[in-house]
Amino acid sequence: MIRTTYSLLLLSFVIAIVYSTDYFVEKFEDESYTKRWVQSAAKSDLGEFKLSHGKFYGDAKKDLGLQTSQDARFYAMSAKFDSFSNEGKTLVVQFTVKHEQKIDCGGGYVKVYPADTNQKDITGDSPYHIMFGPDICGYDKKKVHVIFTYKGKNLLIKKDIKCKDDEFTHLYTLILNSDNTYEVRIDNEKVESGKLEEDWDFTVPKRIPDPNAKKPSDWVDEEKIDDSADKKPEDWDKPEHIPDPDAKKPEDWDDEIDGTWEPPMIDNPAYKGVWKARQIDNPAYKGQWVHPEIDNPDYVEDQNLYLYKDISVIGFDLWQVKSGTIFDNIIITDSVKRAEEFGNETWGKTKDAEKKMKDSQDEVERKKEEEERKKREAEDKSKTPGDDDDTDTEHGKSTHVHDDEL
Repeated sequence: MIRTTYSLLLLSFVIAIVYSTDYFVEKFEDESYTKRWVQSAAKSDLGEFKLSHGKFYGDAKKDLGLQTSQDARFYAMSAKFDSFSNEGKTLVVQFTVKHEQKIDCGGGYVKVYPADTNQKDITGDSPYHIMFGPDICGYDKKKVHVIFTYKGKNLLIKKDIKCKDDEFTHLYTLILNSDNTYEVRIDNEKVESGKLEEDWDFTVPKRIPDPNAKKPSDWVDEEKIDDSADKKPEDWDKPEHIPDPDAKKPEDWDDEIDGTWEPPMIDNPAYKGVWKARQIDNPAYKGQWVHPEIDNPDYVEDQNLYLYKDISVIGFDLWQVKSGTIFDNIIITDSVKRAEEFGNETWGKTKDAEKKMKDSQDEVERKKEEEERKKREAEDKSKTPGDDDDTDTEHGKSTHVHDDEL
């Protein structure tokens, strides 16, 4: 029975893979990518991409990717494929990003464009359907962008999704479902999910505060009040500062010239601060008043928030202060299982070897720095005073011969 169940599950998985549709796949395995990707010519100083597996990798060929190569540049490059619609289907956009340069400020995302996009003209102002992927700038901005275009407006997700900020390759997956739900994964693990209508401002709110409802005038929302039985002690009030009792009038002080001498002020150790009555529970407290809501008369349900009818281009349109990011293993498909399998075949097979190579390089560098440190310490220790002097000062005597000794 167990074997039969396992066989059925395996069969369903295989069927899902076989009957899925890959709209676009790019592994950047060799220079042939230049025939499929178009560099924007909208600006003369756009940064150049190059094919590279970086300084450390898991597989020299499989880990080849498109790498940014010039600092402080905008980048714009894209690839076109047969236009399709995700109507009634799941849409999965997945790719890997490697910030081996310890990125301080720059994008690591992709954009999905409509069919009428002029690839030679792509800039940051070019209309797109979806923008997805990591964006880092400084210590406070390390997020995953998920931006959808709806009725001409670019809508940012209202949730904060943290991205990876280390030097290793990571797998980013966006799943857009035809029931208007979504999921974001990093390294094949779910980090966020929900409903499009709730996590983006596609439409006006479905429910709004009742404009005719007002908080009752006798509503008490103070949870604590002063205890009327608590009285301030008679000896409470003391000045915050007092004259320094140890201060003495300077001997050269002249009252007629310097004015009347007054000792400097110091903090009063007897000062107790501003007295406040202790707080007690308010017997009249009714809780926080909640504004009642009503259906929004301006709300119109849209069951096709997820829908894009002419998906045809994917590209990079981003800015990087410090270059070195590598993009790889791009897939656009209608199957989550297919995307998982593709991720396991690419990123999944090289990620551990990549880390192993990086750890080995770090160890070599550590040993090199340790040897150099020890060498400097030995050199400093071997030096004695006077090594650099031109005269012999042994026993405190100079070797200079005076005239009277000739």
